[in-house]
Amino acid sequence: MKMSLSVAVALLMVMVVVVSTGGANVSYDGRSLMIDGERKMLFSGSIHYPRSTPDMWPSLISKAKEGGIDVIETYVFWNLHEPQPGQYDFSGRRDIVAFMKQIQAQGLYACLRIGPYIEGEWNYGGFPFWLHDVPGVVFRSNNEPFKFYMQNFITKIVNLMKSEGLYASQGGPIILSQIENEYQNVEKAFGEDGPPYVSWVAEMAVGLQTGVPWCMCKQDDAPDPVINACNGLRCGETFTGPNSPNKPSIWTENWTSFYQVYGQNATLRSAEDMAYHVALFIARKNGTFINYYMYHGGTNFGRTAAEYMITSYYDQAPLDEYGLIRQPKWGHLKELHEAVKLCSETILSVFPYMQSLGEQQEAYVFSGDSGACAAFLVNIDNTKSVVVQFQNSSYELPRKSISILPDCKTVAFNTAKVSTQFNTRITIPTIKFDAAEKWEQYEEVIPQFDATTLRSDVLLEHMNTTKDVSDYLWYTSSIQQDSMEQQSTLSVKSLGHVLHAFVNGEHVGSLHGRFRNTAFALEGAVSLNKGTNNISLLSATVGLPDSGSFLERRALGVESVIIQDSKEAKNITNLSWGYQVGLLGEKLQIYSLEESKRVTWSSLSSSQPLTWYKSVFDAPQGDGPVTLNLGSMGKGEAWVNGQSIGRYWVSFRTLAGIPSQTWYNVPRSFLQPGDNLLVLFEEETGNPLDITVDTISVTKPSLRK
Repeated sequence: MKMSLSVAVALLMVMVVVVSTGGANVSYDGRSLMIDGERKMLFSGSIHYPRSTPDMWPSLISKAKEGGIDVIETYVFWNLHEPQPGQYDFSGRRDIVAFMKQIQAQGLYACLRIGPYIEGEWNYGGFPFWLHDVPGVVFRSNNEPFKFYMQNFITKIVNLMKSEGLYASQGGPIILSQIENEYQNVEKAFGEDGPPYVSWVAEMAVGLQTGVPWCMCKQDDAPDPVINACNGLRCGETFTGPNSPNKPSIWTENWTSFYQVYGQNATLRSAEDMAYHVALFIARKNGTFINYYMYHGGTNFGRTAAEYMITSYYDQAPLDEYGLIRQPKWGHLKELHEAVKLCSETILSVFPYMQSLGEQQEAYVFSGDSGACAAFLVNIDNTKSVVVQFQNSSYELPRKSISILPDCKTVAFNTAKVSTQFNTRITIPTIKFDAAEKWEQYEEVIPQFDATTLRSDVLLEHMNTTKDVSDYLWYTSSIQQDSMEQQSTLSVKSLGHVLHAFVNGEHVGSLHGRFRNTAFALEGAVSLNKGTNNISLLSATVGLPDSGSFLERRALGVESVIIQDSKEAKNITNLSWGYQVGLLGEKLQIYSLEESKRVTWSSLSSSQPLTWYKSVFDAPQGDGPVTLNLGSMGKGEAWVNGQSIGRYWVSFRTLAGIPSQTWYNVPRSFLQPGDNLLVLFEEETGNPLDITVDTISVTKPSLRK
């Protein structure tokens, strides 16, 4: 028997998966998520709690709500919460419970992406490095050691949420959780261990009985009842759709801009393009849950950024790094949300039918039995505007745009027509460090082989040696020279990321790799003295890798060292090596308020590599954002009152000769009224006299000229 479209839709609508019977009843069918039986059109925004500070959370969530956001989405960061096996930390920026309660206090829902692999341009993809040392472990596969620790952590987080009553089934804000993350990208690499892992992950998550649905993003075969979700720029074009007729179409990552790495320019995304693809996902893919990644990106404080990632994260999001509204993106999306909500009841009651309006134009019409009607008029053509006829009326559609007609008559919103005025962020220098007497310095000690206790006859891999307690690993050795002083060539091959070479305490060269091309070879002339010559190589990582299969097998650091003179090649990899993990300044914690007083600092003198700088400053007046202009520095890390504001790498320029990042966020909560301690570790030869503390504001909105 042939079934009519209306009957098929009606049958589909009653194929409801009920997930909970207590608290709020969160369920879903082939149309949408449902809360207490009511279908929901949900706009979500990613805000990661550790990438901002607790005092910022209320404002960020409030601005998201004002922008039409219904749900706040966040990852859960395993390496922050379990830095050592069984030792948990939920303090300060790690206080996910307080973050969830702030979401609830403002009347919004939450989506909890537990992972625990998150990628997220976050150090080691969110994995704690101790996981690397578990015997026999293979990350993200049907591997018993990995599954044991993964399940422990997932269970810990779920039980924490339950204990605080944070699932919607308990009256809390969490309506959706995610397990794993974009696994389909790497599944084939694991061969026969991939599919069983997917099944196990789904079964394990559902078995925790959270009372709310689970999803997997970029996993087209997500096992029932887990919902498969889309990630990307254009899910209205690329999403293959739900893998079951009773699952809704959800979009877990609609990228509001792109992450940025050192050495590359920022890649921007327009408000018009974002709005177009949101509307297209609703019309063409029946989308009813759309998350903006990121709605507020924030800051990669400390050493939390993944390899080569800048400290600022998704600064071009609707709320910028400092939590300021970025126009027109924020306002244009707000208007989009309002237009969709005008007809969401109609949209959610039926599936649309498509009507051709031209060669590259189409209408998606939502027409319910009640007589209500809504339409999305789409112009796919990216080259020209067109006039189309729809229901006996003419409509002009700008190029690559969608008009939303909540009543099938009146245009409430067009994705290409930006009525929101533009604003501009400006920085105003308020404090200058332009006098030598404002600074003190401390020279980092270059270790020699004889002073080391960790020894090996082979070159050790960097990450496995440092265990991620520091970016830095010293490789030291010594070589005997029988003849008088002579010129030789030092050749060092490194798997990345950065290398500084010293011979007898003198700097002889530095080099670094690039994002996704980390390996490099440093070669240069060196002078060897008669007798013992000390070779000291400082290998530095700039975040650990965060993506790809077999993350636990990655290698960084020095791979080979050869000294070539006029007579013979001396491969000193055959000699003993001594190692020092981290810097002396790190060990002494000279960046902290108390420990900095225990070190003998000297007056500012000529700039040398591997120098610590110290100064003090008063907090700028007002309550607006504060930033540190490090445009005169090279590469290193900065601390304010003992808290790291992140790595800086101003010397790694783009092809246009511009630093990828110049200003570095100093949250107000890091500051006290006066005598704030600023400490920098500079690897290269920066000039601290040109550093300034700036305040940030935005100009009054204006129309684009």
